[in-house]
Amino acid sequence: MTRNDCLRAAAAYFDEGGFFTDLQRRIAFRTEGDTGTVPPSLDAYLRSEITPTLEQIGFVCELIANPAPNGGPFLIARRIEDADLPTVLTYGHGDVVSGQDAQWREGLQPWALTIEGERWYGRGTADNKGQHTINLGALAQVLHARGGQLGYNLTLLLEMGEEAASPGLHEVCRQEADRLRADLLIACDGPRVSAQRPTLFLGSRGAVNFSLRLRARQRAHHSGNWGGVLANPATQLSHAVATLADANGRILVDALRPRDIPASVREALATIEIGDGPDDPAIDDDWGEPGLSPAERLMAWNTIEVLALGAGSPQRPVNAIPAEAVAHCQLRFVVGTPWQDLASIVRAHLDARGFEQVEVQVTLEGAATRLDVDNPWVVWAQRSIEESTGQRPDVLPNLAGSLPNDVFADLLGLPTLWVPHSYPACAQHAPNEHLLAPLAREGLQIMAGLYWDLGDAASNAPWHTGAPCPTS
Repeated sequence: MTRNDCLRAAAAYFDEGGFFTDLQRRIAFRTEGDTGTVPPSLDAYLRSEITPTLEQIGFVCELIANPAPNGGPFLIARRIEDADLPTVLTYGHGDVVSGQDAQWREGLQPWALTIEGERWYGRGTADNKGQHTINLGALAQVLHARGGQLGYNLTLLLEMGEEAASPGLHEVCRQEADRLRADLLIACDGPRVSAQRPTLFLGSRGAVNFSLRLRARQRAHHSGNWGGVLANPATQLSHAVATLADANGRILVDALRPRDIPASVREALATIEIGDGPDDPAIDDDWGEPGLSPAERLMAWNTIEVLALGAGSPQRPVNAIPAEAVAHCQLRFVVGTPWQDLASIVRAHLDARGFEQVEVQVTLEGAATRLDVDNPWVVWAQRSIEESTGQRPDVLPNLAGSLPNDVFADLLGLPTLWVPHSYPACAQHAPNEHLLAPLAREGLQIMAGLYWDLGDAASNAPWHTGAPCPTS
């Protein structure tokens, strides 16, 4: 069979209902990973659903217990054709966010795959069951087309705790570094820039969640009796938060601002349009760092966001000065930011402005990564995707959101290519999550083309010249 024959077979897997059948079965597993518990469904998804699928196409599978007590299991599946051949590592996650069952609109439910026009509804359709079902379906078609031989080795790491910030992932990857050794990572998560065009991204922004808290006293006191003589922690904390970013969202903490935007990143983002989908929100042109394009603000700069504010009883206010106030904040950041020092940086910033009494606590953190856009693997992947779709993909130096890509880029030392099969308005993490059928069908052909080209000498896959470049 030829490459085009293989792509037609991948499309037929979708058109003839095979993809629907596989995804429907997987959506039915209630694999909520963000509940603070480890439900049996997490193990069942890997053991009874994914493992048999992989074994049928020649993988040897092993479930790995999570060293973190609140984390779901891992699956490491290896398909070794020859120890001397290069190896591709791929990754996905089978856990999903909470179903939010009661909030789905009439006729939909999170644990059943429902088709309405081009939208396929169900929890995990976009994040991430639909995406790794696309990858596995495409892989099966390539193996069939090539008579059971890829021409390289393939390792799959599937986790069940990504929606809970991937507890245990770093430790497992350190422990299993030999079995996860590879030459390249190709994985799929997150959204495209636009539903209309394929996307290739090379890393992700990092994130640090932190809380600012001001405890003034043990209890609230009547504002008529004590207003004007007791300091109000909500008022004080509002002023403290206002020192982090101005009224237009520009970061005011110098140490948390990027030094610059590399020229290669500016060039890659020059043609990227943000918010051009029919369901996308309108972009606020005057928000964020002035002088930058929307794409640069979103993917090449840092932002401090206030995620939630709390004081008193917002749902039923009473006439009382609250005892304490809290602001839950987040820093989204690019490579080069001293994110490990955020607590001390914010502490010093607040102290210098008279807010010594405000507590700073980091609650969640993850690193930023960015493969050099000039890496030979990037050029190779662009060419493969364009050959499969007839469109040149949008190339993002990094995703605006966050993924555990530092495990692969930094810990395992791999060049990292991410090919998402979702789009920004997919309702990921919300009620009515859905996958667009045309994207899924095209994704099957994109992945079939990539898997085919990795084993095709004519594609000039840069196995020996594609060593990871320094992040920029």
